[in-house]
Amino acid sequence: MRFARPRLSQRLKQRAMAIGAVALVLPMGAGIAGGAVAAAAPTHAGPAKTAPAGGYEELWVPSSMGPIKVQVQWAARGGSAALYLLDGLRARNDRNAWSFETNAFDQYRNDNVTLVMPVGGESSFYSDWYSASNFNGQPVTYKWETFLTQELPDFLANYGVSRTNNAVLGLSMGGSAALTLAAYHRDQFKFAGSLSGYLNISAPGMREAIRVAMLDAGRFNVDAMWGPPWNPAWLRNDPFVFAPRLNGLSMFISAASGLPGEFDHPRAPIDYYNTANGMGLEALALANTRAFQVRLATLGVPATFDFPANGTHSWPYWGSELFKARGQILDTLGAW
Repeated sequence: MRFARPRLSQRLKQRAMAIGAVALVLPMGAGIAGGAVAAAAPTHAGPAKTAPAGGYEELWVPSSMGPIKVQVQWAARGGSAALYLLDGLRARNDRNAWSFETNAFDQYRNDNVTLVMPVGGESSFYSDWYSASNFNGQPVTYKWETFLTQELPDFLANYGVSRTNNAVLGLSMGGSAALTLAAYHRDQFKFAGSLSGYLNISAPGMREAIRVAMLDAGRFNVDAMWGPPWNPAWLRNDPFVFAPRLNGLSMFISAASGLPGEFDHPRAPIDYYNTANGMGLEALALANTRAFQVRLATLGVPATFDFPANGTHSWPYWGSELFKARGQILDTLGAW
């Protein structure tokens, strides 16, 4: 998980050329049938006027943070709907983990919706930050909300992708961010999904936990993001607080119990450590999500909730939940 560096834009362009050379074939884990990519992944100086029907591309999108890589699977029949898939706290700077940790490409390959997977944003919560993090020498101030709601949709509009018929879904950090983006940009998003998200950020201990987690994931200073704990930005980005804004939005919200399930098979000591860590993180997400469920019920705001009896904070379970949400997403966007 790394952030884009506008001061290194020339290096990024050079890396993009190398990526384009190797992106003709993706790893099997990327979810491409047989490992073959339908189209090469060139670096784009500017957008095309029409998007291909189906196929995969990697775009470089201009932004205030510098060029941002975006992985795209075009709608199967050239439709204008789009599903934005947001990464977790440890988002990498080379690929969005939805593209290789799950079979998301295969799940939506025959559907008339474009998958949009932005790359980067480690520890960002996909927010517009106050400043660059001073703990790790971050050379640029994150402006992810601006990118995802202005710069990226403007860029994709040149391919015929709608600015208004979109869904956004994420896991963990991305789950919280998906609800935030949809709440404040209802003209853009008709659906929002949170998988194992932290949806009650004002709960006791949560702000401290986020501070520690961001230090662990890239040594980011949370004060650069939302300021000190008493800053109003914390409330603005807390789904529990802004829940009234979600009324009328189609939502799919899930969190598992934290108990090991069908995808947990620890063997080596590191496996047991990762499983235990995933159990704790998922239990915390579950507590947050249950509180959020009560909050919506109190407000009379409908949403689809799913609470699997088993499952840890890990990718195989999120891939499964994405498939459960598929019908609701396609119905909402009219993208079958």
